[in-house]
Amino acid sequence: MEKYVKTEVISLKAHPELNEKWVQARIAEDPLIIGLGELNLKDTERPQPSGGRLDLLLHDPETNRRYEVELQLGKSDESHIIRTIEYWDYQRKKFPQYDHCAVLIAEDITSRFLNVISLFNGTIPFIAIQMKALKVNDGISLFFTTVIDELNLGTEEDDEQEIVDCKYWETKGSKESVKLADKLIGFIEPFAPGYGLKYNKHYIGLAKDGISQNFISFIPRKKVTLLHLKHEQTDEIEKILTESDFDILSYDRQWKQYRLRLTDKDIENNKDALIILAKMAFDSYMS
Repeated sequence: MEKYVKTEVISLKAHPELNEKWVQARIAEDPLIIGLGELNLKDTERPQPSGGRLDLLLHDPETNRRYEVELQLGKSDESHIIRTIEYWDYQRKKFPQYDHCAVLIAEDITSRFLNVISLFNGTIPFIAIQMKALKVNDGISLFFTTVIDELNLGTEEDDEQEIVDCKYWETKGSKESVKLADKLIGFIEPFAPGYGLKYNKHYIGLAKDGISQNFISFIPRKKVTLLHLKHEQTDEIEKILTESDFDILSYDRQWKQYRLRLTDKDIENNKDALIILAKMAFDSYMS
């Protein structure tokens, strides 16, 4: 039978030897301990325009996401909240090619802090982690608990949409642009049978057996149709897009989708590429 070992919670803020630098070093040695996945250490003490220094900059190589981490011993306070957001905002503007998330790690996440963060969670990607230092025999261990996770925004399927009909979009866009959506539906039939167009007020989505499943969606304009492909941003997709002659609008990191502007000519000239991209979006959506 395993031996029970009694632990003692200690205050790092009041400790005569252990300090914020010590905590920073432990996380830098093994970022896995904070519970955000297998992250790489990108930098410590990175200088900021405000004159401060970002405690830790961590990177997730799988999602190409960066975490701007601020450490605080003792109770969380407003100044550290503001500092965390400032550092996150500067890094995301300087390095827009990455997705960014603000992280505050403190010994005591107060109820007042929770109320403040709840006001903007969902607008600013923010994670709060409570850290406890535990004395075990002759050693010190750190234990991390996420108390505020990043709020995942709802999808189009979660949002109640007003249902319209084909004629609505033929008037809002044109008959020709709506026909492009019909043509693209034909492309997905071999690998996604049974899907049809669902005419919502703000976009045309997909549905199967009455259930919305928008791995691709459309917004008809007068002369073109905007195509949205849901998928993480990957080198493979970027290569396909580069080798084709699509009119690429952007990649929307918030909704994790590519946005293309298509004409009838674009569809005819890039049929094979569109089928591959739609299949990738379908596989990703269903996984």
